[in-house]
Amino acid sequence: MHKVVIIGAGFGGLEAAKKLAKEKVEVTLIDRSNHHLFQPLLYQVATAGLAATAVAMPIRHILKRQQNVTVLMQEVSAVDTANNQIELACGSRLPYDSLIVAAGSTHSYFGHDDWAQFAPGLKSLEDARKIRGQILGAFEEAERMPEQAGKLLTFVVIGGGATGVEMAGTIAEITHHTLRSEFRRIRPETARVILVEGGPRILPTFEAPLSAKALTQLQSLGVEVRLNAKVTNIDAGGVAIGDERLDAGTVIWAAGVQASPLAKTLGVALDRSGRVAVEPDLSVPGHPNVYVIGDLAAASSRGTPVPGVSPAAKQMGRRAAQNIVLRMQDKPGRPFVYIDYGAVATIGRARAIAQAGPLRISGFPAWLFWLVIHIYFLIGFRNRLMVMADWAVAYFSFSRSARIIN
Repeated sequence: MHKVVIIGAGFGGLEAAKKLAKEKVEVTLIDRSNHHLFQPLLYQVATAGLAATAVAMPIRHILKRQQNVTVLMQEVSAVDTANNQIELACGSRLPYDSLIVAAGSTHSYFGHDDWAQFAPGLKSLEDARKIRGQILGAFEEAERMPEQAGKLLTFVVIGGGATGVEMAGTIAEITHHTLRSEFRRIRPETARVILVEGGPRILPTFEAPLSAKALTQLQSLGVEVRLNAKVTNIDAGGVAIGDERLDAGTVIWAAGVQASPLAKTLGVALDRSGRVAVEPDLSVPGHPNVYVIGDLAAASSRGTPVPGVSPAAKQMGRRAAQNIVLRMQDKPGRPFVYIDYGAVATIGRARAIAQAGPLRISGFPAWLFWLVIHIYFLIGFRNRLMVMADWAVAYFSFSRSARIIN
């Protein structure tokens, strides 16, 4: 039987596996974790809004009724395209007839990898727990040493994309509402939250008027926004922006990503971000039985680069699976055409922006739109109930249910 190996159980890899459910193939889905992670809400785990179990679900549970799928919790170290095999970190090899590489991306510190120890990024549950511990721990340390509260309660978020904006806005809400009356020796509402963006505006993937509205909403929360600001150094004590020094107790990195290093083992040309320039049908040049999707693929649709967002990854996963079936039937693969359903970003409580087709909204209506979209796309009825319950409590009480430091 035709053996399909899928590397990565993110949005793209999981969608590809589901698409192959009724086909006469043996699917092996490999991921270093045992769970699928709903990354758009990961920042809420990092800011104590949601428990980790609300945004993650065991891969085996998701695919338990799909009999043609075997799930392996293992890390892939290399792809041997010459012999149609993959190498696992444990040393064993696994053959394939068709391969889908959906290994995703990791943090990019633009050549300053030493900054990672001082400014963690947000890609995994482990990252989220670490950041949550830093944020909540900063207030505990300040209560113990109120004379150092100025530095300890300065939070710097680097990167004005969706993750950075969401993170900065939520930290500001924590300081002004959630923790306001819980300390005796410090005033949490005096904390500084600073968002640093190297470009001229935040949320640059949105139209300029919406980006401007997002900036206004973010500033209304008390966030200091630095535009056209280049970070020149990060250390244990804070951040340097040009010649200016900012002492800070917590620095969070949301400025850049790069493709998984697994792409280098494919032996093909990569772009500046380490992504594979795929063929129109998402296959790797010179290897028609190998497909690259999601953040790892430098793909174009109708002459426009495909954005690295979850809807695009899911659409790529479905197309790659369909093309595998077509190749099994000795038919040519179909080109990938991206359908853009729009974009939405939340800034904080009742604050968001959204664009979809002719629709351009901001504020409370956009926030409601954001709520509905994220609840809809969450995997699992239990997760949807958990998130809705936590959000309802948080909205009316300003409390956060996952404020445990571990």
